[in-house]
Amino acid sequence: MSEEFEVKGPHEEALEGGESHGGHKFNSQLAVMTAIMAAIGALLSYEASLSLGEAIIYKNEAAINKTEAADQWNYYQAKSNKENLAELAAKLTSGKDREDSKHEAERYNLEKAEIKGKAENAEELSRQANLLAERYLHVHHSWATGATALQIAISLAAIALLTRRKWLEYLSLAAAAVGIGFGALAWFGF
Repeated sequence: MSEEFEVKGPHEEALEGGESHGGHKFNSQLAVMTAIMAAIGALLSYEASLSLGEAIIYKNEAAINKTEAADQWNYYQAKSNKENLAELAAKLTSGKDREDSKHEAERYNLEKAEIKGKAENAEELSRQANLLAERYLHVHHSWATGATALQIAISLAAIALLTRRKWLEYLSLAAAAVGIGFGALAWFGF
């Protein structure tokens, strides 16, 4: 009876994760590194979604305030038209009608001042909401860029695991560092 022996070459042993060449340690390091990158990437992705939601809310608020300002300016214009008609009536009439028309014109002029204040206030609120929306959108881009860099880092780690290339592990770490860097910038509002 003959016995069969299987002789493995270094290439086959490396593909099977041979422990004699440090394969087990390499696999463990990449697995832990990938898990950490995935956790940080999930946090960055969550923050990206949150900041995008805030930007959308402020953009909507800006649009609502802009519409309110436009409504107030239209109301102001209507009061101006009424004031002009009252002034014209004051010029064309005499006696009590003339006095009534003058008082109406004065009343419309006072109402216009109040309406103008409301319109300008609504425009300012719209401007401030737009600035906040832009700030949150900028921060969103930083969070999203960081999350994307971490996704790339995870992909590179998977390729490094399959090919056992140490330089790919280092490239994966560099991509993770870039992602974490963008996350830090977003955290501080840059």
